[in-house]
Amino acid sequence: MSAPVQARWTRFGPDTATMTGRALRLAGRDPDELLVALIMPTLIMLMFVYVFGGAMEVGTDYLTYATPGVILLCAGFGASNTAIAVTQDMADGIMDRFRSMPVASATVLAGHVLASVARNLVTTAIVLGVATLIGFRADAGIAAGLGAVGVVTAYILAITCVSVFVGVVVRTPAAAGGFGFVMLFLPYVSSAFVPPETMPGWLRGFAEVQPVTPVIESVRGLLVGMGSDGAPAVGLGSTVAVALAWCAGAAVLFLAAASWAFARRSR
Repeated sequence: MSAPVQARWTRFGPDTATMTGRALRLAGRDPDELLVALIMPTLIMLMFVYVFGGAMEVGTDYLTYATPGVILLCAGFGASNTAIAVTQDMADGIMDRFRSMPVASATVLAGHVLASVARNLVTTAIVLGVATLIGFRADAGIAAGLGAVGVVTAYILAITCVSVFVGVVVRTPAAAGGFGFVMLFLPYVSSAFVPPETMPGWLRGFAEVQPVTPVIESVRGLLVGMGSDGAPAVGLGSTVAVALAWCAGAAVLFLAAASWAFARRSR
């Protein structure tokens, strides 16, 4: 390894921290994005509970049932905005400046990933805060609560890695923004807001096997000890294992693909 390259990778940790701070500052300078990130979780929570909740039969209080789904819905949407930020970096010419500096290019992507995780954990806290104010109560102990935070963090990390890949391969921020609609769609076709048993057979099959469902079931089971049918959660350990496996697989696959595509475009 040549001396300049070795110097870049020696500073990988500090440079990643710098790029993370940069990504957070850029997000903070966009008042529209910041406002949406703070207000949208509240509006979605209130809409599902007070507009749709009265018509839903889920075997338990709808606020208790829907809160884990709203958490993941908002986290997925927030993480999808990372695609736009990465695309803007690729299009604005800032990468030319970074290449002239002793900075490992991978730290740019790592900074976006860590900033997204930090921002969306704050969004999760907002959703839980609003839910608590209107009556949600988690029955989880400390261990289960930490487990739920871990699953949500893994989900945010996985979705962010997918977003980073999208941001690298598309050419315009508008195209990257379309990814947010996909991420908003997936939780709806899962056990987030209604039991899959109430769906048509062809849709139920997809809802039961798609990656978001075990993540939601894990968070719901850890927080309130409940399954998708409103009954006590059964086989929670295996559900959590499946959820974490999905998240880990997606994170590794798409981050590797993003790094490869990023290196090709940077050249």
